[in-house]
Amino acid sequence: MPQSPPTDQTHFDAEIDTGLDVEADVTTAPQAGSAPGAEILLELVDDEGVTIGTAEKHWAHQQPGRLHRAFSVFLFDRQGRLLLQRRALGKYHSPGVWSNTCCGHPYPDEAPFVAAARRTTEELGIAPALLCEAGTVRYDLPDEASGLIEREWNHLFVGLATAPVEPNPDEVDDYAFVTAQELRELRAERPFSVWFETVFEAALPGIREIAGRDW
Repeated sequence: MPQSPPTDQTHFDAEIDTGLDVEADVTTAPQAGSAPGAEILLELVDDEGVTIGTAEKHWAHQQPGRLHRAFSVFLFDRQGRLLLQRRALGKYHSPGVWSNTCCGHPYPDEAPFVAAARRTTEELGIAPALLCEAGTVRYDLPDEASGLIEREWNHLFVGLATAPVEPNPDEVDDYAFVTAQELRELRAERPFSVWFETVFEAALPGIREIAGRDW
């Protein structure tokens, strides 16, 4: 695996399927300084996960952030190893760090399940052989390195990967299949995405149904 310099851990509070008091905003116009290119819209949600509007992607991640819909995927091979990816160095958010198999945001009106399968194919070149819902988790996670914030209502999915991985270099710098012990060792040595611990812990019941009690 490539060597990466360590970064400070970010501390946060998270709750699973709860309604924290976070302000929702349905403004759609991005602020000045948003990344150039075509506008990408996210679904804004209220404290119950109900869609209330849309917002431009980069603007929604700028402080103080806007609560929006997201998804996280955890795929395992036939040996029960978790597929991790190291995010491409050109990513605007959390470049060059390790994270779960795939994560992202549904387009407005796109089902999270459909978005999860779509982005897994776009990033890693594989279609999940099995993909199951594993609940939701809500969090507010500031990223000290970028100054951005992840304020998300995240839909969790676990499943199986049986085809060869063909990563898109614009999205993925490296990938690895790891056991639970190897994951613990890697997390002790390398920086991970600010959201990884939260979504991993929330998805553990579903992960254990797919990959076994060792997780």
